[in-house]
Amino acid sequence: MKKLYKNASDALGGLLFDGMAVMAGGFGLCGIPEHCITAIRDAGVKNLVWIANNCGVDDFGSGILLHTRQIKKMVASYVGENKTFEKQFLAGELEVEFNPQGTLAERIRAGGAGIPAFYTKTGYGTVIAKGKETREFGGAHYVMETGLKADLSIVKAWKGDTAGNLIYRKTARNFNVPMATAGKITVAEVEELVEPGQLDANDIHTPGIFVQRIFKGDRFEKRIEFATTQENPGGRPQ
Repeated sequence: MKKLYKNASDALGGLLFDGMAVMAGGFGLCGIPEHCITAIRDAGVKNLVWIANNCGVDDFGSGILLHTRQIKKMVASYVGENKTFEKQFLAGELEVEFNPQGTLAERIRAGGAGIPAFYTKTGYGTVIAKGKETREFGGAHYVMETGLKADLSIVKAWKGDTAGNLIYRKTARNFNVPMATAGKITVAEVEELVEPGQLDANDIHTPGIFVQRIFKGDRFEKRIEFATTQENPGGRPQ
């Protein structure tokens, strides 16, 4: 099966449709599949269910899809850096399903592992549990959460080979790893692309069996959400 594609638009060809569910990897602006996000914007598909830890910032990351109003529903855990998100949510223009961050990660992992539902203490007795099944185990109360799957997962890795094996760098492992397993189709963009056998098998985080399409990005912005500095004893930033 052909896995190697020349760019994001090529890799997403024939996969996009209105109303689809998309998982987008990354944490904040770290390790996001920025080329795929841009290609989805340019494709113009709409009414998307967007599953991600957050929705980027106003002009970068998943946030650019809010400006074009392509996202109908957002499934996320943190959205505090995006004013466009806030405006659309408060105006009733954007459906939002909030999840505690660990619960979101586990829902995605469960979906990829074929686990339809699980119980967690997190959220019991709060609005998070409203309308959900609850049970008691060993004298403690738990909320049932369902596993999450998507029509498409888009992930970003540091290194990959043409067979689809992926290695992530540091924080980028957070949501990319489980999302790569939970999509019907997974498209990966990488900074460095090598031939099979050139990656140490002990270092691979996502085996190629979970990746259907892969391409090498031509450049990555790697923005920082907040640049902070600390003054040294001499009064100069460091």
